[in-house]
Amino acid sequence: MRHPPRQGLEARQVTPPSRRARVLAPAILAFTFWATMAGTTAPTPLYPLYEHAFGFGPFTVTVVFAVYAFGVVAGLLLFGRLSDEIGRRPVLMVATLLAIVAAVAFLLAGDLTVMLGARVVSGLSAALVTGAATVALAEAMPPDGRVRPATVVLFANMGGLAGGTLLAGILADLAPAPLRTAWAVIGALALLALAGVASVPETAPHRSRPSLRLQRPHVPAEIRGDFLRSAMATGAGFAVLGVLTAVTGVFLSGVLRLPSHTLTGAVVCTAFLCTAAGQLLNRVVRPDRALPLACGGLVAGAGLIALAMAATSLPALLAGAAVNGLATGMALGYGITVLTTRAAPDHRGASVSTFFVILYAMLAVPAVGVGVMIRLTGLRPAGEIFSAVVAVLALVVLLSLLGSRGAARRA
Repeated sequence: MRHPPRQGLEARQVTPPSRRARVLAPAILAFTFWATMAGTTAPTPLYPLYEHAFGFGPFTVTVVFAVYAFGVVAGLLLFGRLSDEIGRRPVLMVATLLAIVAAVAFLLAGDLTVMLGARVVSGLSAALVTGAATVALAEAMPPDGRVRPATVVLFANMGGLAGGTLLAGILADLAPAPLRTAWAVIGALALLALAGVASVPETAPHRSRPSLRLQRPHVPAEIRGDFLRSAMATGAGFAVLGVLTAVTGVFLSGVLRLPSHTLTGAVVCTAFLCTAAGQLLNRVVRPDRALPLACGGLVAGAGLIALAMAATSLPALLAGAAVNGLATGMALGYGITVLTTRAAPDHRGASVSTFFVILYAMLAVPAVGVGVMIRLTGLRPAGEIFSAVVAVLALVVLLSLLGSRGAARRA
């Protein structure tokens, strides 16, 4: 008896992976995530060198950083569903290919235009890898294993952001041709990741034809208040991370007269590692206390960064980066928990994408604003004004949160 042929891509079956593939797949996926994200922060300690080589100033540095974040936003809006449609592995391969292209572009860059293009490509690679690798790790790892998939995702993501800037800083100080060597290493890591992910079994059981359409932002009506408060608090922390990533090297070399690229990488590395630690803190902090504590931490971090600007203090800058990272991580973890547990199931994907679109917009726009203020007032006054704005935003979120809870108790 003949069976009718199956139609469409939905009928594709995932080949059961071998035992060895099941063991190696999570490690390969985590390394792919790490290597791709490492390339996105590698320029951070190199910006002072690019300023000297290409003859631009701090404002242009913030623009170079911002176009990366806009690339991430465009990738999230256009390709957020792609791994559901064509599978995890093809998307991960495209993401690592884009990371390689960005590294090669930086390796050969001779002017600002090439740098801007490389940053857009890097942003697209980050957008693609974030969703695909997160879901692939969740599908490849046993949910009841000793290590949670969410923990691996967290440290692959934040570990890549932290490791990329520290690695580039060390290479810029110790290796020859600092604007070339770092990118040769980053490109080699991405190439190794591409070879690895090509051997990983596909984890998506159902696929469909790809459809390139703009994903519409969605704010769930049932949790609109918590959504907006967590997005604004986390966005304030992301704004600080963005400014630290863009101008830390300029501050250390131009104001503190500390031209160590490793030190620049260490400051930004501290911020991202503490962001990961802040997300882990949510496992021991009561949910109703997480966002108020995060807002308090954002105010304290902003105060420390303002002190670092006013007193030209490296310890205050390191402390501010750490405290802001912890607070940002707590706010981020709270927001993701609210979206994944309280939003309507059929809108969760769109809600999470909207949440991250807001965060990456907050990563980019304030950095450019600080660049404009640097032109008008100088680096230190701009940093002090920016810190004050962040503190006020966090306080507004905190007061709104306390007001809504007071109203709920009275009701």
